[in-house]
Amino acid sequence: MTTVAGTPPNVQRTISPVDGSVVAERELAAPGHIDAVLDRAVAAQRAWRSVPLADRVAVVERLVPWMVERAGAIGAELSWQMGRPVAHAPFEITRGFAERATWLAGAAADALADTDVGADGGLRRFIRHDPVGVVLVVAPWNYPYLCSVNAVAPALLAGDAVVLKAASQTPLVAERWHEGLAAAGLPDGVFQFVHTDHDGVAGMVGDPRVDYVAFTGSVAGGHAVQRAAAGRFVGTGLELGGKDPAYVRADAPLEATVAELVDGVLFNAGQSCCAVERIYVHRDLFAPFVEAFAAAAASYRLGDPLDRATTLGPLVRAQAAAFVRDQVAEAVTAGARPLVDREAFPADSVGTPYLAPQVLVDVDHGMRIMTEETFGPAVGVMPVDDDDRAVELMNDSAYGLTASIWTADVDAAVALGDRVDTGTWYLNRCDYLDPALAWTGVKDSGRGVSLSTLGFRAVTRPKSFHLRTSL
Repeated sequence: MTTVAGTPPNVQRTISPVDGSVVAERELAAPGHIDAVLDRAVAAQRAWRSVPLADRVAVVERLVPWMVERAGAIGAELSWQMGRPVAHAPFEITRGFAERATWLAGAAADALADTDVGADGGLRRFIRHDPVGVVLVVAPWNYPYLCSVNAVAPALLAGDAVVLKAASQTPLVAERWHEGLAAAGLPDGVFQFVHTDHDGVAGMVGDPRVDYVAFTGSVAGGHAVQRAAAGRFVGTGLELGGKDPAYVRADAPLEATVAELVDGVLFNAGQSCCAVERIYVHRDLFAPFVEAFAAAAASYRLGDPLDRATTLGPLVRAQAAAFVRDQVAEAVTAGARPLVDREAFPADSVGTPYLAPQVLVDVDHGMRIMTEETFGPAVGVMPVDDDDRAVELMNDSAYGLTASIWTADVDAAVALGDRVDTGTWYLNRCDYLDPALAWTGVKDSGRGVSLSTLGFRAVTRPKSFHLRTSL
């Protein structure tokens, strides 16, 4: 929770990384309020599950244009809350949110249809996908609408009620969700939000009225959710981040590959669970690649995210920038060589969230910059001699969310993808979620699935119907 000196213990105060001003103050929900929210959710869900699917789909479909029409204002709010440049912030709504919500609404009928396993003599057999009940969604600050829509939309479509806990850095996100769904015609109580602290979340996770928990955040946060859930049999979906690698083969088109990977590293100041955080380049292409990559990174403009010319905004808070600075400094002390001149970025100032991009070479896996999640605008680049070494290094990680390969050889890309421990494998792209594909991770990147038709399984429970139609 973001607080400053003098903040009452029951108040959540959100501090903007833009200039240190207070963006929002919200009173934390008292236990009695949370209790009432859960009671209301249980009652509302009983009625909502009986609403025809076509009507539930229509609510989500009406929500999308409501959000898109307000994307400029919502984007500006995001810029103030977490620092993303205003030139980029509306895209979270107009592109990602709209694409995912629209796809999920269109897929709901097939995803939620009964699974007919066929007749057996005088027996009729099928599996029905019932809503689980009340879904608690705990959303992060870095992509608060994109991460929350992954769980909120399928839950509402399936007939569940939803309680959203937005990150303390982006509390207005929950309020915009509520406004939008009310305007779209969602009945009262089916979607609610609470502003609460870690103890409040833990209490809801352990409450028998909550039937599924969708959490996006840190590995430590995921462990906290699991501890809170340990006393009961409640499902949890955990999306916990990554240290996502890219492998550039010798036949990769240099210019296009550099452009895509620089964006994959630096967009949103690198504050993405699936940002590219380490790059392995075939030795034959290494020298021209790092030269072009460093030049492209150095061309970014760091500054006030409310200035439409800014392409790199501040990190979410000064402590986050200090963490990245420490990783970079430690690597340099151990022999890494920085390729971007910080002096060319006057806005970069120690003790603030404003941090210049950095590209490091002469790195190895003994350095945290290559093994520990950075969540900032810095990346290490290593040469490799062949595919086997690239696969070995890509798999040398506690994480496994996404990984990408850059090559003209599609068959090689598929074959190597089978060998890399990851939830998503990209060829010639990165840092993108296709709503038709399962979003999942391995190892410390979490567990469970969202998006695709498989994502509906998390917010439903199977009920088998075994019917003898005649005696």
